[in-house]
Amino acid sequence: MLDAERLNRIRWRCRRGMLENDLLLTRFLDARGAAIAEDEVAMLDTLLALSDCDLWDLLSGRTEPGDDGVMPLLQQLRAASI
Repeated sequence: MLDAERLNRIRWRCRRGMLENDLLLTRFLDARGAAIAEDEVAMLDTLLALSDCDLWDLLSGRTEPGDDGVMPLLQQLRAASI
């Protein structure tokens, strides 16, 4: 479990320039909250390092990740968009 300060830092990093990404990431964090696991945080860090356009292509299913290690989180994020 994450403490409130760390969760807030993650929320801040999830604020994106593209509204679609912002909404999807916010919805995911609202649902998972402090229960997000360390491995999910690591996967999220990998995804947040991408540009907004590349991230949206992954979230929308237009492309698949080059790193299969992020696939479990990506599937959860895609499911949150439905």
